[in-house]
Order: sequence, then C-alpha cells, then structure tokens
Amino acid sequence: MDDSSLQQSKNHLRQQAFARRDALDASKRAAAAQALARHVTRFEVGPGCIVAGFSAIRTEIDPSALMDALHARGAALALPVAVGRGQPLVFRAWTKDTVLVRGLYGILEPSSDAEEVEPDIVLVPLAAFDRRGHRLGYGGGYYDRTLQKLRRSKRIMAAGLAFSVQEIDELPADAHDEPLDLVLTERDVIDFRE
Repeated sequence: MDDSSLQQSKNHLRQQAFARRDALDASKRAAAAQALARHVTRFEVGPGCIVAGFSAIRTEIDPSALMDALHARGAALALPVAVGRGQPLVFRAWTKDTVLVRGLYGILEPSSDAEEVEPDIVLVPLAAFDRRGHRLGYGGGYYDRTLQKLRRSKRIMAAGLAFSVQEIDELPADAHDEPLDLVLTERDVIDFRE
C-alpha cells in the first residue's frame, strides 16, 4: 500500500472510530472512565514512578479516575505538552494544584513553571486500536515520535486508553507507528507483552 492509500485508509478508519465513540451517551462515557480505575493493578507503580496521563478532549475517554488511582498507589503524575508541530511531546509534573494553560492545540497542559519530567508509564489517547498492539492516533504523529524518543533512553510502558467500541479488527501500520504495550477499555485489558 503506498503512502497516499495508507493515509486514506487510516483517515477512513479514524472517522468510523470517532463516529462510534461520539455515539456513546454521556452516562456510558462517564461509567467507562470510572471502570478504567479498576485496571490500576495492571501497573507496577510506587515511589519514583512517573505516570503521564492526558487532558481528555472532545469525546475521549477521561483518564482522571485511573490517574487518581495510580497516584494513590504512589505514582507521581505528569501531563503532555506540545512544544511545536512535528516535535515529540514533553511532559511536565502535574498535581491537582498545578496551573493549567491552553497549549498549542487548545488542550489544557501545565505551564512552563512546572518541572519537566520523563515518565515511566505513558497513558496514550487514541482514535482506534487493534489486538496486535497498533493504535491509530489523530494523524499528527506526536505520540509515535514521543514514544520512540522515550524508548531510546529508557524502558517505558505505553498504555492506550479507549472505549471498547474503538476496537478495529486490523489497523494498517507503517514503519514509524509505535506499538502499545497494553490497551485498557471499560471491559478489559489487552496485554501485548504476553
């Protein structure tokens, strides 16, 4: 499949996944977000462990309950910051008291006053996923570049968070697509490391 066909296929699958996600009513989205916290035991965390979450946008699954559960087990938290188009994300320390500002894409992120950190676990938003560990993002490549950069310097865990309706039988992948270690939905945990 050439690059143009691959991108068309990804865009079509992305639109389908967004439509299924958007069709969920608010109560189902809220219940699914709470259900993610039940999966907290799938993570090895403790003092010194940094977990990077994200600020949910549009109809993304909200990682807040899972982040709270990970923090209760001893993890420090961080949020991503987009520093420029085509560049990997950076992560800044985050607590409930951290001042958040609108970033490059209007997404809430810690201000430049917050300490820059390197996470051990990255909770990854996504448009769609399959059971081979592939994720379909929003098309900018930010998480692919970021995971690649982090994996060059240390061992990390990348955990995609999604509603179960975002699963697709098989996603097309190319050389720069970074695989996930886990996908967590309201229904189950799919572990690609086993």
